[in-house]
Amino acid sequence: MILTERLYEAFQQLGWGRIPEIVHQHAEEAAKENISYLAFLDKLLHEELEAKHHRNLQTRTKLARLPYQKTLAQFDFSFQPTIDERRIKDLATMRFVEHQENLVFLGPPGVGKTHLVVALALEAIALRYSVYFITAHDLVQTLQQAHQTNTMKQKVRMFLKADLLIIDEIGYPKMDAAHFFFQIISERYEKGSIILTSNKWFGSWGEIFGDTVLATAILDRLLHHSVTINIKGRATELKKRKKLGSFKHELMENNDM
Repeated sequence: MILTERLYEAFQQLGWGRIPEIVHQHAEEAAKENISYLAFLDKLLHEELEAKHHRNLQTRTKLARLPYQKTLAQFDFSFQPTIDERRIKDLATMRFVEHQENLVFLGPPGVGKTHLVVALALEAIALRYSVYFITAHDLVQTLQQAHQTNTMKQKVRMFLKADLLIIDEIGYPKMDAAHFFFQIISERYEKGSIILTSNKWFGSWGEIFGDTVLATAILDRLLHHSVTINIKGRATELKKRKKLGSFKHELMENNDM
């Protein structure tokens, strides 16, 4: 009993959460199968490391504030032929993050831009990069509020510390205080990667930001080291409607039989 208490106290001090749950089971198996001490220890430590990795993954995913979780495997590339699947999978290696480069997804609403950036975010998290997701509207609104409450430095620092900052939905709605957006782009320039999505082509960004000169300054910094993915495919909602329409058509045919 004293030995068990000492072990559990040591587990607690070391921050091991999985080993206390499995140590007796593995000890019994080791005794029955005559497993060596080193093999027994190796199995325990391997499970603890796996559990720790899983906990860290969950924590990083939660801190990323993703709107949902969708993977690249769930994206239907056949429905969007303008997207090069090999190029997206190459981006999933996160080499662009290592080189502090940016990634911009342009395309009309509903073509899967946010799905792709969320999927890339999950790939980044799996590779132990820190990620933060926010819409362009919420980003500017957050900084406006921080300016009013004298907490600007803390908020800006929050948007700078992530290895990968994702800014979604540039273009709706238009920005009233675009200089705050410029500040984040400028501060992260050549220091940290950004992924952006927009339903507007670059030529329309002057209208989005209400200032052509400011839009040009933003684009200069954003596109200096960047990859742009233009999606000209069909909206995923149309795909869903087609499937639903096909289902309804089959249902009507069956009812007529």
